[in-house]
Amino acid sequence: MATIERASKEDASEILSIQKLAYISEAEIYNDYEIMPLKEDIETAIQSFDKNIVLKYVTDDGKIVGSIRAYEEAGECHINKLMVHPEYQNQGIGRKLLEEIEKYFEHVTFKLFTGSLSTKNIALYEKLGYKGYKTGKLDVEDTIFLFMEKS
Repeated sequence: MATIERASKEDASEILSIQKLAYISEAEIYNDYEIMPLKEDIETAIQSFDKNIVLKYVTDDGKIVGSIRAYEEAGECHINKLMVHPEYQNQGIGRKLLEEIEKYFEHVTFKLFTGSLSTKNIALYEKLGYKGYKTGKLDVEDTIFLFMEKS
């Protein structure tokens, strides 16, 4: 049976490989292959474990096919880097990862962002109770993001 487990720094390389595959579809939407998830290096991926809770979705045969990261700050849980290997997308794995990471945090407002043209992502987040509250850019890339939250 597939499981969702807490990931460790030893998983960083495998998770980063999935990230690079999973975010190509996002890059295609925006015709921008310089988006941060595609540029992240292994050192940054490993460092993310210092601040974030990182979960991994592991198949029956022990293969990591999805991951999510989140951290809490000032009563807000910041969810980021939800990813599923392209061959495993549209099977409910992203939903399961998001629902599982929420269990690690209590009495917080959940916050995340996704590309404003990423309709599949937005639909998933809305189904799980997230609502958009603003659009805008980050300093690191040109994508216009939809910022969403859930209380």
